[in-house]
Amino acid sequence: MASQVAAPGVLSQSQVMAGRPLVGAARPRVQAPRELRVVMQAVATDAGVKKAVRPLSLEDGDLPMNTFKNKQPFVGEVISVERIVGPKATGETCHIRIRTKGKMPFWEGQSYGVIPPGTKINSKGKEVPLGTRLYSIASTRYGDSFDGQTTSLCVRRATYTDPETGKEDPSKKGICSNFLCDAKKGTKVNMTGPTGKVLLMPEDKNAVLIMVATGTGIAPYRAFWRRAFIENVPQYKYTGLQWLFMGCANSDAKLYDDEIQTCVQNFPDQFRVDYALSREQQNKSGGKMYIQDRIEEYSDQIFDLLADGAHIYFCGLKGMMPGITDMLQRVAKKRGLNFDTWLKDLKEAGTWHVEVY
Repeated sequence: MASQVAAPGVLSQSQVMAGRPLVGAARPRVQAPRELRVVMQAVATDAGVKKAVRPLSLEDGDLPMNTFKNKQPFVGEVISVERIVGPKATGETCHIRIRTKGKMPFWEGQSYGVIPPGTKINSKGKEVPLGTRLYSIASTRYGDSFDGQTTSLCVRRATYTDPETGKEDPSKKGICSNFLCDAKKGTKVNMTGPTGKVLLMPEDKNAVLIMVATGTGIAPYRAFWRRAFIENVPQYKYTGLQWLFMGCANSDAKLYDDEIQTCVQNFPDQFRVDYALSREQQNKSGGKMYIQDRIEEYSDQIFDLLADGAHIYFCGLKGMMPGITDMLQRVAKKRGLNFDTWLKDLKEAGTWHVEVY
């Protein structure tokens, strides 16, 4: 890894990694999907993670945008659907692999649209197709099989429970998420896109990436760490730091933890993870540990890294942002910073990335 010299008063990358033991080094309770474990086992060596066989060259050309649209979507084909959370998780989340045959290229950090089957009646009384739902892509441009022929989505099944009866109401369930989670091998999927520029990885291969996620917001970051540490991308060698903050209810709700721990163990100077498990951990005040509480524990290190040009990403439910923003405002005030000016500077520098839903 390339050596780094920190600016005066700013923590270096090595100092950040030495700040405390990595969280979650113990054997994870939730395993990755079976097909992914096979891939991970196939690339493992005594020295760590062996880079995958040289994949297709998808490094050239411009950023793909809106190659397929609603009126003429691409028809993908489901390869597999696997539940990736444990029995005590709050809800069901699935990893879904879709065959694209290399006809729908994308870059890490982009999203695909999915048009679920069925119709609805619009405001004019006309029957029209159901609307498009956006999903962050959970693989690199080469796909989980490293051949550029597939893509992956991370989808949580949306359900609705009647507060009075305590029973699920099937009529109010999420149409697209249930379609995807219930899909079988060979199911056809109408897809649009790719779209999105906000969550792209920076061109600087030595950049520090602070990645904040709740739930399925982890999807684009999986693409980041696989590109940086698992796949053998032609003429690409990542030398920076990726620091993941992941919020979920409990240990069974962790997503892709096997892959995360592989990166932690084999790239200890370049990958770090800190979990916020709201139903298992407590914050410093004795309350539930939420994502903003975990970030605040390391706010001094984070603010120093941001001052030195680090990129910070937020992806997940939009409800996480008010708590995070309030926390950042408090920290900025303690450090004698004007929060609005501080945030404006990050946005102008292109190091502040937010995509919530």
